[in-house]
Amino acid sequence: MSGTEIVLHDISKIYGSRTVLQDLDLSLDTGECTVILGKSGCGKTTLLRLVAGLEEPSSGTLERPKDLKLGMMFQEARLFPWLTCRQNIALGLPKGADPGEIDHWLQLVQLTEAADQYPHQLSGGMQQRASLARTLAMHSELILMDEPFAALDYFTRAQLQQELRNMQQQLKRGIVLVTHNVDEALILGDRLLILQQGKIASELQLAPGPRDLLSPELITAKRSLLAALA
Repeated sequence: MSGTEIVLHDISKIYGSRTVLQDLDLSLDTGECTVILGKSGCGKTTLLRLVAGLEEPSSGTLERPKDLKLGMMFQEARLFPWLTCRQNIALGLPKGADPGEIDHWLQLVQLTEAADQYPHQLSGGMQQRASLARTLAMHSELILMDEPFAALDYFTRAQLQQELRNMQQQLKRGIVLVTHNVDEALILGDRLLILQQGKIASELQLAPGPRDLLSPELITAKRSLLAALA
């Protein structure tokens, strides 16, 4: 699946005396799910923020189509507590969009029955679903995700991973996901990149289709990723 490319060339990012990214070259295809893996402090979130335009590189060039619609999800759902689930999702709608579209997104993330509830009435998993629906409602062509399921319990996280995988396949939206969780990377990623010492150290491409962590292909891939991350 091919989409628009975002191209990073010779990118470096320096904070004071600390170099986070160094001479990094990378092309991102907005038609697939790219997962960026790495240990804490390796520059994953910094790279994501550069792609989002939230920060500028210290040197190098980043080419992003001007009309590309980006959405971003963080570790926290960041819902407005005084707005209902429906109202939070409505904030993502572009100007002039049909308000009835909200029902579509509520149904897609399985929150129809919780539409009129406030964030404090929602579980952590439901809050993240609402956050995802708000991002999708923006008509985002590329969704940037910074460990959005990290704070959830194992079972809720596993459920949302599968749901996100299914939605990505259905909607054909591009995703760039930052994580340190190898299993999450294997379930969601089409292209897996390992970031080490501010550079892309290795890359793994996975075949399309359903993902089973117990399949021979993914067991082999997991061993390869763990060895590269060691």
